[in-house]
Amino acid sequence: MRRREALFALFTLPAALLWGCGNDDDAVRVDLSKREEPTLRLPPKAITYAYLPQYAHTVSYERHRLLLEYLGRATGLNLRQIFPDTFEEHVRMVERGEIDISFSNPFAYIRMARSGARAFARIIEPSGKPDFKSQIICRRDNGALKTLEDCRGKRWMAVDPSSAGGYLYALGEFLENGIRRRDFAEISFAPGPGGKQEKVVLAVYAGTYDIGSIRDGTLEILRGKIDIGQIRVLAESKAYPGWVYAARAGLAPQIVDRIAKAMFHLSMSRPDDAVILTTAGMRGIIPATDADYGSVRQLAEKLGLDALEDNT
Repeated sequence: MRRREALFALFTLPAALLWGCGNDDDAVRVDLSKREEPTLRLPPKAITYAYLPQYAHTVSYERHRLLLEYLGRATGLNLRQIFPDTFEEHVRMVERGEIDISFSNPFAYIRMARSGARAFARIIEPSGKPDFKSQIICRRDNGALKTLEDCRGKRWMAVDPSSAGGYLYALGEFLENGIRRRDFAEISFAPGPGGKQEKVVLAVYAGTYDIGSIRDGTLEILRGKIDIGQIRVLAESKAYPGWVYAARAGLAPQIVDRIAKAMFHLSMSRPDDAVILTTAGMRGIIPATDADYGSVRQLAEKLGLDALEDNT
C-alpha cells in the first residue's frame, strides 16, 4: 500500500508543479546569450580628507563633519571624509595618493613628507597655542608613582608607535631623564582600529597597566564616560608643534590654495565659525610650512625613529 502511494506521488508531483505555474501564464523565454555585467557604483569624485585615527571613527566624524561641510560651501569642492583604521594605514594611503588632505600629528607628517606630502596649515590648539604636549598618566590611588623615576620597571601602555602626544613625546621625556625603553617591564600599544587614546586611559583606569601616555586634551574627551578624577597626570613632556594639514604629492596647488584660504578665514570671533572650530577641537587654523617641524625631526633623530619603526 505504501509503495502504491509513493508511486502515485511520484507521478502526480510534476503535474502539480506544472499546474502551479498556471495554465493561463505565458511562458517566459530566457535568452542566455544576452548578459549584462553588474557594475560597481563608485562614489562621486571628491577630495578625500582623513583625520589620523587617534580617536574612534565616530568621534573623528563628528569632530570634523561641520568643518568639511563649511569647506565644501566655501570652496565649491566636493570633499569626503575617509577613515583609515591605523596610523600606519593613514601614512600609506597618503603615500599612495588615496588621501588628498591629511590631518595628522607631526611625527606622522614627517614620515609622509618623505613621499612628497607638504604641510600647508597647522591648528591653534584648544589651549590657545599652536603646540601640544604628551601627558603621562596613572591611577590617582597608585601611591608607588610620584616621579618619572618611579616608572622604571612598570607596565606602560601607549597609543601607537607613530603617535606624537600618545607615545613619542613621552618617550623623549623619559629619555631626557635617563630612562630608556628597556627600563620598562613592558611597553604595549592600544589594540585595534581607532579609539586608541581612549583605550590607553581605560587601560590605566582599569589597572591593566601602571602608566599610560596620551596627548593633552584626551581626558576631556572621556569626561562623563568614566570618572576621570581617578586618573592623575604624573608628568608632561615639552611642547612641540601642533597637528598639521598636509596635501599629498601631486595634488593641484590651486585646490590646496582654495582649501587653505577657507581654513584661514575661520575665526572664533564669529559664532558660526566658533561652533565649527570648537567641534573640531581647535581654536583656529594658521599657515604652516615644512620648516615648522624641524624640532620634531630633531626629536625623531634623538629617538632613532627609523630604528623604532623597524622594531614595531
